Amino acid sequence: MSPRHFIGYFFAFALMAVACSAQGTQKLSLADAENIAIQNHPQIQAAGYLAAAAQAQVTEARSAYYPQAVGSLTGAEAENNSRVSAGALNNPIIFDRYANGVSVGQLVTDFGRTHELVKSSSLHAQAQTENVTTSRADVLLNVDRSYYSVLRAQAVLRVAEETVKNRQLVSDQITALEKNKLKSGLDVSFANVDLAEAQLLLIQAQNGVEASYADLSAALGYADEKTFTLSEEALPPAPTPDVSGLISQAMQNRPELISRRLDVRSAQSYATAERDLWFPTISAVGVAGLAPVHEEQLGSRYAAGGFNVNIPLFNGHQFGALRAEANAQAQAQEQYLRDLQNGIVREVHKAWLEANAAFQRLSVTQQLFSQASQALDLAQQRYKLGLSSIIELSQAQLNMTQAELAQASAKYDYEAAISVLNYQIGTTH
Repeated sequence: MSPRHFIGYFFAFALMAVACSAQGTQKLSLADAENIAIQNHPQIQAAGYLAAAAQAQVTEARSAYYPQAVGSLTGAEAENNSRVSAGALNNPIIFDRYANGVSVGQLVTDFGRTHELVKSSSLHAQAQTENVTTSRADVLLNVDRSYYSVLRAQAVLRVAEETVKNRQLVSDQITALEKNKLKSGLDVSFANVDLAEAQLLLIQAQNGVEASYADLSAALGYADEKTFTLSEEALPPAPTPDVSGLISQAMQNRPELISRRLDVRSAQSYATAERDLWFPTISAVGVAGLAPVHEEQLGSRYAAGGFNVNIPLFNGHQFGALRAEANAQAQAQEQYLRDLQNGIVREVHKAWLEANAAFQRLSVTQQLFSQASQALDLAQQRYKLGLSSIIELSQAQLNMTQAELAQASAKYDYEAAISVLNYQIGTTH
């Protein structure tokens, strides 16, 4: 058996093994893949936990509105006539006793600071919720790209298989003609070179399929590589000619923009809360309890109530610095918003241009395939009649392979470009 035939049989066996292993793989549509990623991908789950943490911060800030109650159990035993003589300005008598009771404190007003803190944390929680949508859109875009990458790699593999088959046939025919002294050894060498190039293409195509499956598995949130039988998706319609409408849609729908706007408002509310540090705080306090074990000088129960007003006077310019810091942070958030808006306008325009170019390539690659197919037929006929050399036939075969590869990729490149455009205008989530 010649090395050429051995290589051909080897590739045929490898393809049969791949086909047999694919029979037991899971069938998967694009919608199925997206649902798996939403349920399984750690990036989405992590964003959900961050949103839950931000929501808990709202409850933390709102807790200042409610009474703060503390239960106490106190017991003491002292020497006769003992007094605290050091460590304090007062000089209280220590009585033997055991008592239990409660203390309740309630903020009456801090003139709006708590309100602004709650508002700030609530806006931040809403921003984190939008970040969940952003993470989901990122994951779904990656799934779409990986899905179409697998389909494109499989299409390229089919072209490579057909190319090896056709060039093997040509090589066998020319070899037979050379044995009968009808073709030269140079023709056989050219045919074998073309066959070897086709076999190299097949190796690359097989590797491309494996790599694309690895990317798809990672996009779905799996730790190990999985293979699937993917369904073909309907070809999307042509992109809209109105890019300004797409930009307006992106300005309204992109979750990153919504999140950033909420963060700007959150930072502004926090700056207002830092300004309100200079306002007084008024709080009420009450205590009550029982003393079942006590000296005669003490009663068996106690109760008291009062209020407290704290008025800031001077603290080394701390409050002023906190307010200046919060204002600067709010202004920085506004600039981040501007930068994000500018970037989104640019990315939408680029995605729209790429989608239009990919759509135009659909018809061009079809024309290229038809012309390359006709040229190959003519080249084969001319070569059989002895009107041309093997070089012309080899060039026609190369042109045909390139046309087939371009046509196989064009459909999936366009579908991937539409997925990117949908992501950029904020409809992927």
